[in-house]
Amino acid sequence: MALLIHPIKMNRFKYVFIHFGFYFFIFTYKNVHGQQTSDEAYKRPLKEVLTIVQQKYGITVRYSDSLVKNKFVTYADWRYRPDVEATLENILKPLDLKVKKGKDKVYSLSAYEYYRWNVEDGWAELDRISSQYHNLAEWEARKQLLKPCLMDALELSKLPATPSSNPIITSIRKFNGYTVQNIAIEILPGLYINGSLYKPSSYKGKIPVILNPDGHWEKQRYRPDCQYRCAALARMGAMAFSYDLFAWGESQLQFNLEDHRRSLAMTIQVLGSIRILDYLLSLKDADTNRVAITGGSGAGSHTVLMTAIDNRIKVSAPVVAISSYFYGGCPCESGMPIHACGGGTDNVEIAAMAAPRPQLLVSDGGDWTDKMPIHDFPYLKKMYALYGKQGDVENVHLPNEKHDFGINKRITVYHFMAKHLGLNLSAIQNANGAIDESAITIEKEQAMYVFGDHGEKLPSDAIKGFALLEKVFNKAIGK
Repeated sequence: MALLIHPIKMNRFKYVFIHFGFYFFIFTYKNVHGQQTSDEAYKRPLKEVLTIVQQKYGITVRYSDSLVKNKFVTYADWRYRPDVEATLENILKPLDLKVKKGKDKVYSLSAYEYYRWNVEDGWAELDRISSQYHNLAEWEARKQLLKPCLMDALELSKLPATPSSNPIITSIRKFNGYTVQNIAIEILPGLYINGSLYKPSSYKGKIPVILNPDGHWEKQRYRPDCQYRCAALARMGAMAFSYDLFAWGESQLQFNLEDHRRSLAMTIQVLGSIRILDYLLSLKDADTNRVAITGGSGAGSHTVLMTAIDNRIKVSAPVVAISSYFYGGCPCESGMPIHACGGGTDNVEIAAMAAPRPQLLVSDGGDWTDKMPIHDFPYLKKMYALYGKQGDVENVHLPNEKHDFGINKRITVYHFMAKHLGLNLSAIQNANGAIDESAITIEKEQAMYVFGDHGEKLPSDAIKGFALLEKVFNKAIGK
């Protein structure tokens, strides 16, 4: 039986068939031959482009699928250059991606780091910044511009009201030459910052106060190096307060770890340090004229920022943190726009705001502080020289060490704090004069909790979740 089709319908059928065949041919041709045109901006999937690059240049690019998923390179065929690294930069820069070269023609793909500059670019930016002032009067004017801007960038120009609640304090634990008790301070309604206060076993009169914010290393303030540092400072005659970063440690009873990487974390950490200092300086045995802060890594960035904005701090020691070409790799260091202040600033200029108060910068050869003695520290010496205090800024550089708060870094801090706070260094020295931390007891993590082994003592009105924190904070600042 023959299939009968109306002539008009037949023409429509031919039209559809011919056009379908044409587009099928174009689609097949493009996929078989990989040919792109400007009509689609020479668009290719990033994963495909990376495969071509690897074949073309004889290299290996390692990456996770999440970094390339749903990403496309426009004008891909136009981005190739004779040099593979120039090619990769052309391809990846518009996508906020970059590669780091390893061994044997192997490259690793990662997200673009807005906070990490080339060394030469960072130095040039610090030179540009410093060209704006040439004497003490001009520098003081610059500081007067920067300080309120930093507070405004943090949304703390008007500090929230201090909750009327008393700190939650655990019983005192006694050790060889020092005591420890855990403390939680309510810094906003339902928001607590937690830490451990170390004090000398016996003392008379008023003693120095040393803030010890802790960085991004695993276990944070529970780590042995944190306990060594604070216990040693207490044995030397100070009260040392070791405390959590936001959404780390016991703060995770209220928030998820990923909340730490939100920009508001930077503000909450500053507010927390201000409230801790308020509390410690209200104690009858606190010497308000001898106040210091020291922290490593992200807590080193925090140390510099706190010293810049709070004149109550008289001595500071940022450890493995400060560089003109590194602005802080976590949003808790660079998530709020403080570095836009004054037409652009960096962490080294913010560190200079401590002048003429004594400051120690500890650097090493294994991170972004590796070139501190070459360019950044000479700038700081020059800034202290404006006050005739160039001897009050020091740099201890450990070229063979890596990014940590190890014993050699702690030793430099002990000597510096003893020198400028009048502490008894001999309390932690052995018969040969070497620093000896062996008398210090390293406690189990649970011993340092304020709210019980399982968080069962967390107040019932405590904030739970970041969304609620934002509401409470915005209300507190009248936003």
